[in-house]
Amino acid sequence: MPVDVLLALAAFAVTAAVTPGPNNIMLLASGVNFGFTRTIPHMAGILFGFIVMLSAVGAGLGVLFKTFPLLHTVLKVAGVVYLVYLAWRVAMSRSMGDAKAKARPMSLIEAAAFQWVNPKAWVMGVTAMSVYTRPDAPLMTAAIVVAVFAAVTVPAITLWAVFGTGLRDFLSDPVRLKWFNIAMGLALVASVAPMLR
Repeated sequence: MPVDVLLALAAFAVTAAVTPGPNNIMLLASGVNFGFTRTIPHMAGILFGFIVMLSAVGAGLGVLFKTFPLLHTVLKVAGVVYLVYLAWRVAMSRSMGDAKAKARPMSLIEAAAFQWVNPKAWVMGVTAMSVYTRPDAPLMTAAIVVAVFAAVTVPAITLWAVFGTGLRDFLSDPVRLKWFNIAMGLALVASVAPMLR
């Protein structure tokens, strides 16, 4: 892959990984409500799930969606419904999680599975694979796309979780926490709107 294309891919990956979306909003909320350490499995699940999904797109799953657009529509609807459910859970959270609380952060498996219904993840994955892979070297260029996304996803998700953790003291006031969680729930719903076009 030429250096200029690699730099363009890296810029796209950084922009896609750092900008607000369902994963980053949930990591921010998880950092606030559960702290950084308890958010690590959620972060690992995002990385693992997205890399597996991106690899599947690179291996030809995107072609399947072009052949059967109804499958893509069904997945998109399932993603929106699940996002609304997650937004409700975030918005209704009223206390910072601790070991005794019923509330808990998303697990590695839950976060990994979520990538398969996350509209932003699909848009990022399909766009990256269709723009930055070459027909004459599909597997090699797909592997480069996956590697670049893996490299930029780790610091991006860490940044959002750390930012949320940094807000814990400020949001230890129950009223502030309530309004923060409501705002994060609304932001989560809003983050899916551009993907519905």
